Amino acid sequence: MWLMFSMATILFMLSLIVMMLATILGKKSINDREKNSPFECGFDPKSSARLPFSLRFYLIAIIFLIFDVEIALLLPMTILMFSSNILSWTLVSMIFLLILLVGLFHEWKQGALEWAF
Repeated sequence: MWLMFSMATILFMLSLIVMMLATILGKKSINDREKNSPFECGFDPKSSARLPFSLRFYLIAIIFLIFDVEIALLLPMTILMFSSNILSWTLVSMIFLLILLVGLFHEWKQGALEWAF
């Protein structure tokens, strides 16, 4: 029991010494105003909240999220292939992919996927 207590004390002291050295040696002497200010979602919270926001960027981000969820729905289909009827699996997969392709072509035709005008 005494050996375990002494080992725990030694390990505690060693970790305390390492943390103290890291704190002392790792201090940065230059305080940068930009690095010390909060930064949230790419906007400076101390400036005006009425800054123009790129609607094109928002639209591309929403389209990316939609197709990301669709990919997450497609991935388990390969696992289900072995545990289901191959004909019904093929039919459901083709219908799902057709809906995805129709949505993609619609977005393409509307010009939502083009970044520059």
